[in-house]
Amino acid sequence: MRNLKQFITDFGWPRIIIFIFLVALFLAAPLVNVRLDSSLSDVINRFGQNAVFVLAMVPMIQSGCGLNFGLSIGIIAGLLGATISVQLGLTGFLGFFGALVIATPFAVLFGWLYGKLLNKVKGEEMTIAMYVGFAGVMFMCIMWLVLPYTAPTMIWGYAGKGLRTTITVEGFYRRVLNDFLAVRIGENFVFPTGEILFVAAAAFLLWVFMRTKTGTAITAVGSNPDYARASGISVDRMRTISVIISTILGAAGILVYQQSFGFIQLYTAPLSMPFAAVAAILIGGASVNKASMVNVIVGAFLFQGLLTMTPSVINSALQTDMSEVVRIIVSNGIIIYALTRKTKVAK
Repeated sequence: MRNLKQFITDFGWPRIIIFIFLVALFLAAPLVNVRLDSSLSDVINRFGQNAVFVLAMVPMIQSGCGLNFGLSIGIIAGLLGATISVQLGLTGFLGFFGALVIATPFAVLFGWLYGKLLNKVKGEEMTIAMYVGFAGVMFMCIMWLVLPYTAPTMIWGYAGKGLRTTITVEGFYRRVLNDFLAVRIGENFVFPTGEILFVAAAAFLLWVFMRTKTGTAITAVGSNPDYARASGISVDRMRTISVIISTILGAAGILVYQQSFGFIQLYTAPLSMPFAAVAAILIGGASVNKASMVNVIVGAFLFQGLLTMTPSVINSALQTDMSEVVRIIVSNGIIIYALTRKTKVAK
């Protein structure tokens, strides 16, 4: 009994309730003719698509910069890498990892500038981060129209210039990770081995980095900046490094998402992505100043599980297509809960 109480205290009632609800959805699925194998496959795939975004929250949280509502800055770097890769005609693994290599210098530059700004507004990082993310996306709405891309698969056909809103990666690097060593069981279950391995590798590398001298210094800055400063640690430098790493992970995250989803989405598409990542890591048990790999994995799985299963079960039960409506209600409801919980923790 004591161990059970300790488990409930550690794991938290909100996560336990969400987990029970998710299990209930899986149990109800066969009763309304929703296939369990395809549903589980979708949940795992969506987890892989979005987990790197959630992982990108960890460095900034640990350094005391709070939740990265400016994740869109990293996503923009990833979009630049993706579009340049397509422009160059890179395909397969070369296309994906080429996009990642191209995106990294943009992410480092953007992250450095972003970090410098956040160091000027200590105490208001999350608010400023949101403004920076929105401003970056709006600026790129102009740039996507004027940058000198010429690939026929990307530019508007009637004008011969400016990038389309949605660009396919079919023939370039679509599902290059998902199909790598994929495990197929029956007709409907596919385990995206390559995608999950990429997520695991990213999480492991971040876990190792956070235990290096620099990673320990970043955590020290987030826990007690005055003590860290007295120990000879440059607080601003550690915060900037954490922002750069978060931005690089955001760039990698959008590339993982694109290869699975099959399309590059430009213009205002990146605006809502940070909110889902923020909600996921908070649901996973993180706070505004402490996060772990467990919080990332648990939060990403619960969040994506609910977004996947709830519309499917309700649609089949009501015999109507309400998937988008249900998805908006569920996702926004979870985000409201998560942000409300963040406020309580912050106090």
